[in-house]
Amino acid sequence: MENKIRITVFTPAYNREKCLPNGYHALQRQTCKDFIWLIVDDGSKDNTRALVQKWQNEDNDFEIRYIYKENGGLHTAYNTAIANMDTELCVCVDSDDYMPDDAIERILNFWDKYGSDDVAGIVGLDYTPDGKRLGDKLPEQKTVNLIDLLTGKYKIDNKDRKNVVRTELYKQVAPMKSFEGEKNFNPHYMHLLISLKYDFLVMNENLCFVDYQPDGMEANMLWQYYNSPNSFAEIRLLYLSFPDTPLKFKIRNSIHYCSSCILAKRKHFIRKGPHSVLALACLPAGFMLSRYIISKNKK
Repeated sequence: MENKIRITVFTPAYNREKCLPNGYHALQRQTCKDFIWLIVDDGSKDNTRALVQKWQNEDNDFEIRYIYKENGGLHTAYNTAIANMDTELCVCVDSDDYMPDDAIERILNFWDKYGSDDVAGIVGLDYTPDGKRLGDKLPEQKTVNLIDLLTGKYKIDNKDRKNVVRTELYKQVAPMKSFEGEKNFNPHYMHLLISLKYDFLVMNENLCFVDYQPDGMEANMLWQYYNSPNSFAEIRLLYLSFPDTPLKFKIRNSIHYCSSCILAKRKHFIRKGPHSVLALACLPAGFMLSRYIISKNKK
């Protein structure tokens, strides 16, 4: 029987017992309950499981699914969620974030009006809990490509966005690879892979309130560079494979690519990259960056 629910809201969670209630209560307040909430517990050691089970027994107008897995990092929680979703659309709402009360209704109405198999989904805006928009509005046009946003095609302040994705496209690019002992591979990697073929519909509206935590992925970037160098080398390789990007973008990511490969002790990484001459020129700066990262993390 075909699933009539249109969209899955999925939430990776690791020791977020204190943050999850905000997201839950926001979903309770949704003006449209045509969604499933999927929580992927990434090996939490707090009371996340008991909390979600209590919510599952409450009288909600939406389905709550819970999956527990061993801790592996955000990207592995994405992999698990994608493998277990069966709705047309999906959107990740992090464990410390929550949606405006009418977000689901606005997303589905917008998709009914403009959505098709020719686009990847919808890209909307994130706001802070005190109502401030993160970055500038998206370009005033029907669609935008996330690679163009990343590489600076548009002269805007490009902060975090909220991506609503056709689930079948996630399934085409998942699972993300994992490197032993590394837990900081940004799932935006999959959005960029999807963007190699598809644009996203522009929805210049608030789809999520984001409340960055001190131990979240946005914090402690130097530590992430240090403890997940293979993961960062992979995402830099993807960045460097994009055609027609500005030279400044290529140089910056070549430096980071060299630094990550040095930290990961990769061999022959210069000739394995897409721009070997540029990588060779950036090697001294990459070496200096790797020493800086090491020194900061030793402190």
